[in-house]
Amino acid sequence: MARLVEIDGSYGEGGGQILRTAVGLSAVLGVPVRVYNIRAKRRNPGLRPQHFTAIRVLQAITGAKVKGLAVGSREIVFEPGPIRAGSYSFDIGTAGSISLLLQAVLPVLAYAPGPVKLRVKGGTDVKMSPLIDYVRFVLVPLISKLGYNVKIVLIRRGHYPRGGGIVDVEVSSPPRRLDPVRFTVRGSLLKVEGLSHCVRLPPHVAERQARAASRIIREELGVDPQIRLEYYRPGEDPHLGPGSGIVLWAVFENSVMGADSLGEKGVRAEIVGERAARRLVEDIATGASLDRHASDMIPVYMALACGVSEYSGSTLTGHAKTVFWLLERMVEGVEITVEGLKPFHARINGVCLRR
Repeated sequence: MARLVEIDGSYGEGGGQILRTAVGLSAVLGVPVRVYNIRAKRRNPGLRPQHFTAIRVLQAITGAKVKGLAVGSREIVFEPGPIRAGSYSFDIGTAGSISLLLQAVLPVLAYAPGPVKLRVKGGTDVKMSPLIDYVRFVLVPLISKLGYNVKIVLIRRGHYPRGGGIVDVEVSSPPRRLDPVRFTVRGSLLKVEGLSHCVRLPPHVAERQARAASRIIREELGVDPQIRLEYYRPGEDPHLGPGSGIVLWAVFENSVMGADSLGEKGVRAEIVGERAARRLVEDIATGASLDRHASDMIPVYMALACGVSEYSGSTLTGHAKTVFWLLERMVEGVEITVEGLKPFHARINGVCLRR
């Protein structure tokens, strides 16, 4: 067996991010990993269904041997085999976040030897997770700059507590190597777009979210955003339970920045829309090229790329610090330099992984 990397899951925020990222890196690098103290700082420590399913997906794609894989487990050993192409389908079984599952899986699919199709059922728009539209309209365009093209199709939304959302992922031509990229000068703002949705709720919920967000964007950024509405007529709504949310994204000459907000019971639709708009305005105001969410997602891809990548992030979050810490422990030869806090600048000399 190749060298076994041991990762303390209680580091930093001690949540599921360490586990997802560690196992994803293990799969893409072909390096066995032991993760212990899994989610030690969470109220319900150990593997939850979404983490369990993410590991199951990676196990299927790599033919990995896994020890300790069970909901509630606080320690696992993941020994990956070669990455395999093909079609896969998984059901989280709850409203567990599909977006967070994809954070672990997408870097691996870039190195598949052929086309990959993946269908995942679970939560598309849930708390403590980027909404699926953020992944579709912000993360996917960003990683395309590294030469990695992913198609994500939303079949059905799933909100807490019933879930039932369905997302199809297709990588028709895995690049098997990633190009370096620089997100340091974002350029001029070209447009602001968005998508405001509601399911099993009156259409005016989506409309009010969009209207409130548009007002702030116009006042603060001086542009008229183009926000699409998604809602369903009574009797024609295929979703299992009610929910709403909004995602906004600002398209610059050289980058994309986004923000999202999830509807909550007892919270007015106007507040939901305002939250997303204010988060986007706040991140843009830092002068950075990437928002707070992308700032902790993009380093994994940059660490694997063939050359030096750089970016300016709006805020050096705990999640970003954890990713940098993990990359330095798992990716042999990677060099990372981080300066500043808000905004911050990261320089990553990738290891040019080729599979």
